[in-house]
Amino acid sequence: MTTLVKHAPGWTIFDNVYMSGGAMFIVTDTPSDWPAIRMMTSTGLRAENTPENIATREPTDRDMRFITMKEAEQLFGNRVWPVKGVSFLVNDPGQFVSHYYHFVAETWMGLWRFYSSLDSDINVYGETKLESPARIIYPHCKENEWRDYSTFNQYFMHAVFPSISLETQLDWEGRAKMTESRGPGTQKAFRYDRVVLSDRSAAFRGELCPGRNQRIVSEAWEPTRKESSKYWWEPVRRSVLRFARVEPKTIDANVLWAKEWDGVSNGDEVPTEKQIEVGKTASRRMPVVITYVVRSGNRRSMIKEDHEALVKSLTNLCDSKRWELNIVHAERLTKDEQIQLAARTTIMLGIHGNGLTHLVWMPLTPLSTVIEIFIPGGFAKDYEWTSRALGMRHYAVWNDTYFTHPKEPGVSLPEGFQGNQIPAHGPSIAQLIEDRIEGRLP
Repeated sequence: MTTLVKHAPGWTIFDNVYMSGGAMFIVTDTPSDWPAIRMMTSTGLRAENTPENIATREPTDRDMRFITMKEAEQLFGNRVWPVKGVSFLVNDPGQFVSHYYHFVAETWMGLWRFYSSLDSDINVYGETKLESPARIIYPHCKENEWRDYSTFNQYFMHAVFPSISLETQLDWEGRAKMTESRGPGTQKAFRYDRVVLSDRSAAFRGELCPGRNQRIVSEAWEPTRKESSKYWWEPVRRSVLRFARVEPKTIDANVLWAKEWDGVSNGDEVPTEKQIEVGKTASRRMPVVITYVVRSGNRRSMIKEDHEALVKSLTNLCDSKRWELNIVHAERLTKDEQIQLAARTTIMLGIHGNGLTHLVWMPLTPLSTVIEIFIPGGFAKDYEWTSRALGMRHYAVWNDTYFTHPKEPGVSLPEGFQGNQIPAHGPSIAQLIEDRIEGRLP
């Protein structure tokens, strides 16, 4: 029998699920006890926001079906081959997988959040009793589609799970062809010990993702609050930092505050008085590292004069406070160097874009902050939601005005959102940073 271990829209953990002819088979005599198939999976086709395309992503029997134990015996008999260990299966098209943010801060963060909720005892050192996944499967991605142009996807996956094997569309189709029926008594099946299934289209059929934050990971994150350790991300973060040769004392920056600070926020709470007081203590005791991620190219960049004024304001602030300032052009650093810097960063700022994904490697301390610059009137939830999910404070900036949760603006992509004339008032941003570190802001 197939066992349902855990489910949320777009995220499901099964034990003993079968695959034959490309379809997944849930063997159960009580299908009414299970979630609707459309809440677990889809056809995995490319996603577009049109009624016609949405209809093509509704699953059919060729994607997943329920069968009874008797039907399974009739279909497969003893022609079943076990696939041992834990399998992460990402049922998304390459459209999303080949982007560093979507790959790490959506898919993998969701996979790990959902899976790690099975171990509520993960500690501040990232120690866990969970079995590492044996394989990652992308049934709808060609061999190179999961790789991003910066090659951080590969870096991440092999740093966190160095023994993991990879299967893509060609491998999945090969398994499907090997198991398909060629007449009575010939159909075979692979039986997977445990599958952690992620499906973007199914996540968008939930309540949180489409209605509140547009983050598929939220469907995995929200319902697992009670089961999850507040250090759930530490096994992943620490693996990447060790791979990047980050010094142990830097990796352990958050350990210094684990006992003093009860403020690993659930992403929605206003900080308590105790958290604010500990934050003020942190500002006196912690080394402060400001990292300004500069976007290159003509897409989504700052007005040249405003960038120069921001650098001047940040330089003056950090010189007067004796704080460390890093003006970063990521393409000029190695991957190890980028991770090493993120691991030491107190406040990361920059224009909305892929470079801010490195916030996932920052230490979780009372001062950890992300400042994201938008064209006035524009706002996207990507890095705002990710920051809060990890327990960090996020500020959205429109030139000389800032917003933070729970009073952030609604999602909007106005004209100029992707342009190269985004304004930023350097003195106001520098003042925001000073107020945050000095404890005048939560």
